[in-house]
Amino acid sequence: MSKTIAVNAGSSTVKFKLFDMPSEKVVAEGNIERIGMDMGHAKIKYGNGQVSEEEKPFPTHGTAVSYLLEQLIGLGIVKEYHEINAVGHRIVAGGEFFKDSVVIDDDVMQKISELAEYAPLHNPAELQGIKAFKQVLPDAFAVAVFDTSFHSNMPDMNALYSVPYDWYEMYGARRYGAHGTSHRYVALRAAEMLGKPLEDLKLITCHIGAGASITAIKDGKSFDTSMGFSPLAGVTMATRSGDVDPSLVAFVQSKLGVSSEEMIDLLNHKSGLLGLSGLSADMRDVQAAAEHGNKQCKLALEIYENRVLKYIGSYLAELGGADAIVFTAGVGENDIDFRQAIGDKLAYFGVKVDPEKNNVRGEERDVSADDAKIKVLLIPTDEELMIVHDIERLRKQA
Repeated sequence: MSKTIAVNAGSSTVKFKLFDMPSEKVVAEGNIERIGMDMGHAKIKYGNGQVSEEEKPFPTHGTAVSYLLEQLIGLGIVKEYHEINAVGHRIVAGGEFFKDSVVIDDDVMQKISELAEYAPLHNPAELQGIKAFKQVLPDAFAVAVFDTSFHSNMPDMNALYSVPYDWYEMYGARRYGAHGTSHRYVALRAAEMLGKPLEDLKLITCHIGAGASITAIKDGKSFDTSMGFSPLAGVTMATRSGDVDPSLVAFVQSKLGVSSEEMIDLLNHKSGLLGLSGLSADMRDVQAAAEHGNKQCKLALEIYENRVLKYIGSYLAELGGADAIVFTAGVGENDIDFRQAIGDKLAYFGVKVDPEKNNVRGEERDVSADDAKIKVLLIPTDEELMIVHDIERLRKQA
């Protein structure tokens, strides 16, 4: 039986799922975290509830992928690498090059590299993963699935910035968004849960994790999204600032005496929850400190929640209402209080979260009250399954 592996590389993580095909049964899954930090953590679930965990440094995404491939053999998950005949890679930035998933060749890899400036935390890491897999599995059918492709056909009024139009024509200056694979998956699941065609629904999907984005979906397509030219824009995130006045960026850069590259690094790695709290990028750490009276952490949480609320509110106005608001990703799936707070503050629009239904983590569920005018859905994302579906679609076309 052939196997397909879906690889989802984040800025400091590598997640994977290994599927038996064509049944789409998951035979192994796991993640490697804290890549590039002093000590990393690897966890692989396989077999009948077996788990392998190890703490060790993973200096780069390439070393993390090499470790993962070694473990697949070492743990007996596969006997030989050629059992894996297809690999799908999640890539954040596809720019104007890629409006759909594509089979990976040298030209595609070159373009992914060229697009690194659009997603500096992700594209270089994801390219490392592609190269590492190609070394071990050179004959596997390899596909790149782009986060930006779902947003590539947004209306121009939402895709373009209020800057000279030449900037778009010459430099591709536009809103590209991200997390498109996740938004696409939860939108399809929401349509199934609501028993209606996706094309007939107006949805607001909230991918709230270390990276976070919110998308308005209309006629089955991305209508607007919070991330912009790069994944730095939008709501407050774990270490990313979200929206900031460009004049403030120039002002602080001058005061600090740093380069533009160093300034972007500060906004990507030292801002967000981490920068506001002065303590941690992890929501759980910030919440615990806030509960013990840390005023700076309390303020960080208020800002984090406020920015999400603003985007949802603006999208309700743009869409003329919504059928459902969907929460997914780490915080969206697991933070009960966060979902409740957002729902309560949107009561004016007919949103109503049932506290009893909402008392759940990571389980697909309608958490809205029976009389809610706008449904609130908790849908764990499955970007890896979407990647597998794109692989099979492109394999049939090859």
